[in-house]
This record gives sequence, structure tokens and C-alpha cells, in this order.
Amino acid sequence: MNSSHASTGWELRFDALFAGRRGFVFPCTVEGHVNMDALSERSLNNYLYARAMMGREVTWPSVYPSRPH
Repeated sequence: MNSSHASTGWELRFDALFAGRRGFVFPCTVEGHVNMDALSERSLNNYLYARAMMGREVTWPSVYPSRPH
């Protein structure tokens, strides 16, 4: 998975719908809100791509506690 983590304690995951494809993980609030201003340019592009591809390439996102690094 492609990730961009800040110490928010929560992550928004878009899992791949197909084997061999990548999913995406982004730092978020417990409500699932992503601070797009805090993302790098690459992470922002990946976030916007994941949102546009929900149900086509990736799952609808889910909020989980952040995984330890």
C-alpha cells in the first residue's frame, strides 16, 4: 500500500479490488477526514485518484487505528 502518515492515530484505507494492485492509506481523523493541505503533492494526487476510483479500482474507504511503523 502506498502510505503517507502523520501522527493522527487514524488512517483511511482504500484497499485494492483486484489481486496484484495497490491500495492506498492516508492519515485522517477518527471521522475519516483527511487534511489534504498536509499531504505531499504525490500523496495528494494518490488521494484524489483513490477517491475517483472507489468501486472501480479500490474499495470504499474505511477508518482504522494507525498501524505501528
